Parts: sequence; C-alpha cells; structure tokens
Amino acid sequence: MADSYDLILTGGTVVNQDGVGLRDIGVRDGRIAAIGDLSRASAGETIDCAGLHILPGVIDSQVHFREPGLEHKEDLETGSRAAVLGGVTSVFEMPNTNPLTTSEAALADKVSRARHRMHCDFAFWVGGTHANAGIVGELERLPAAAGIKVFMGSSTGDLLVEDDGGVYEILRNTRRRAAFHSEDEYRLRERMGERVEGDPSSHPVWRDEEAALKCTQRLVGIARRARARIHVLHISTAAEIGYLAGNKDVATAEATPHHLTLSADDYARLGTLIQMNPPVRDAAHRETIWSGVAQGVIDVLGSDHAPHTLEEKRKTYPASPSGMTGVQTLVPVMLDHVNAGRLSLERFVDLTSHGPQRLFGIARKGRIAAGYDADFTIVDMKRSETISNARQGSKAGWTPYDGKRVTGWPVGTIIRGRRVMWEGDIVTPSGGEPVQFSEALPS
Repeated sequence: MADSYDLILTGGTVVNQDGVGLRDIGVRDGRIAAIGDLSRASAGETIDCAGLHILPGVIDSQVHFREPGLEHKEDLETGSRAAVLGGVTSVFEMPNTNPLTTSEAALADKVSRARHRMHCDFAFWVGGTHANAGIVGELERLPAAAGIKVFMGSSTGDLLVEDDGGVYEILRNTRRRAAFHSEDEYRLRERMGERVEGDPSSHPVWRDEEAALKCTQRLVGIARRARARIHVLHISTAAEIGYLAGNKDVATAEATPHHLTLSADDYARLGTLIQMNPPVRDAAHRETIWSGVAQGVIDVLGSDHAPHTLEEKRKTYPASPSGMTGVQTLVPVMLDHVNAGRLSLERFVDLTSHGPQRLFGIARKGRIAAGYDADFTIVDMKRSETISNARQGSKAGWTPYDGKRVTGWPVGTIIRGRRVMWEGDIVTPSGGEPVQFSEALPS
C-alpha cells in the first residue's frame, strides 16, 4: 500500500544538508515525514514545485514589530504579513516596545497578542536591564523567549545598559546566548556635535567606526570574564570583522542586507530613509563585511526591520528616527546577491536557516529533515521582479529598495505544512505559534 501524506511537494530542487537536488517532500501532521521519490505516494494536497527551489524556512532573528505602544508604525499582524510575503517563516521580535519587554508579564502579553494573529511563527527577545539583571536566567527560559537582548548604545531609559558593570551582571546570569546592540554610548554622547542638521550623511561620522569597535571589544572582554556566550548584531564596520574573527569562541555575529547592499553614496539619493543604527557606511566597510560572510565570521543574516512612518522619516536630520523596513525584502535582496555570485544558495540557507537554529538552539526548525517542522521558503531563482512600495505588507508602506530590480523571488511560504503565502497572496488565515528552543523546552 502506498504511503499517504497530508502534503507532498513534488519536483522541486531541495536545498538541505545533503546538498542541492531534485527531491519530493512528504508532510504529515505539520512535520516533514519523508524526503525522496514520492511519486507512488498519495496526499491530501500536492504542490508542483517544478522549476523552483525549496529552502528551509527563512528565520529572521531581528525584527521590530512595534506592538504594543507604537502600532501607528507597525503591529504584529502587519509585520508578520510582510514577513510571509517575503518568504520568512519565523521571526524573533525585539523588546523596545511600550511597555518594554523586560518582565514575565510583558512577554506573556506579547505571546497572547501574537498567537494565531501573526502569520508566521514567532519568539520575543527579552530586554536585559540593570533592574532585571538578577533574573535574566529565569526570563530567558520562559516560553517564546528568544533570549536576552541588551542595548549598549542607541536606546533610552531602562533598556540602555552602557556600563561594563551592568553588562557583566546580566551576562553572568545568562545561560543562553545573549544578543547585543554594540555601539559605545559614551563615545556617541561625546560626538553628538558631529551631527550636521539637514545632512543625514553625517550620521556615520557621528556614530563612527570607533564607537562600534570599542564597544565590541569591551563586550567580548566582559563575556570572557562572565564565561558567557554573546551575539553581536548588525555588524557595520571592517574593523569588527577582523576583531571578531579572533574571538569566535565566545562571539557570533549578524550582518544585515542593508549593510551588505547600500553604502554612504546612497545618502544623496535616499537621505534619512537609510538612516540606521549602526549606520550605513562607505563601500570599503561593506566589502569587508562581505569578506566576513565569505570567511564565515558572519553567522546569520537578520533584517533589523525597524519601521517608521514616512512622515517621521521625512523630519529634518537629526530629528528623523533611525530605522527602515526590511523583513519582506531580506529574501529577494539576498537572492539577487546569490544570482550575482556574491554567495552561494547553500551559504544563504546557512545564514538564514541552519545558522539561527544552531546559534539559538531552535527546536525542529532550520533544516529540511525528517521530524522537523514543515517550514519551507519556496523561491524562483530565475524570476526577475521590481521591489516597490506598493507591494509592501508593512503598515509603514515603504522600502528603501523601491524601484530596485532583483533576480530571485519568494513564491511560496509554508509553515508547519500550511501554505500561508503563494504567488504574493496570503492564502491561509493567520496561525502563528511560538518557536520552541532546546534550552527551554516545556517539561
């Protein structure tokens, strides 16, 4: 008797630990049940993937969806809508909301808001602060907690922990890998006079390379004393690539599509739309970050999706806020780089699926393997499309890549065996569930 599945993906080119090759995938009860020739099997639903590549579901481990408190910019539903339109199956959302995600109650509130309202699966970073440093070890093990996130620069109020003592108290109480925004707040305060009103190109002059490198050096030293694991977010400088290459035993690193795609030359055209923290810098930094990707210094890609309204972004610099959309464009922008020969498709998968699973201990996601969640990002590597503001699912409604022609496009997003997005349409009601982690599995 032929095997039976809930879903079979047929004829697609699968990218997994075996390499790249034509294989069918059988799904049962939301998980991968078989990989290989399933031509004699039956299924409740069959999707013809001929001419397409089937990737493990893309995991974006750094997004800001602004809920609660800042829903005029974005909310969990609209942010996750943008995610699945872009082929992203899971996201880790950041704690700088209002109220801040720094307590068990605040985390539980986000989970309640997200469950079956978000279109993709989700986890939430918990903010590490001076006030909760003693209990971060408990907070990081709560359901749906991605881990502890600390802002050493570019934040306000309780989420800013700029001093070595405060960072040490947090790290000595963590057991999981903690994530850091690494810019030296003391240097940023000293250099505020470098900002030129009306000139966003002065942003990387103010938030210079030294501010990033100095903070990352401090952070690695603290992590060694605390015997802790750290993850340095959104690397923006050439010097950090060289430094982190010598400290991979304690530190992993993230790169973003905008730091790999844009440069300081783009301020003239895009102005405050590409104002980010840490900043988009000159092309020499961008090329060295690419070298870090090639050499394996960079472990994961994250979009740092951080939307603001166009009205807010159009304020005169430096009154304009830092942040841009990115979760929907992560896959097409990076696939365009794949087609341009900047990285292989296998390396892209390592950065967006295997890498997050490995670094953060995600349970049953990040691989196309039997027993794993049936999360797939299905892409057409030959399709050429133009990214546009009109197609953005984000409430913000804009992208710095408006008008950019790319080759390589997400055509399908499947989450736990459910076809959520197909050919640019949301085809299944929102059913997002918390991501689980091996270091915090329920008993």
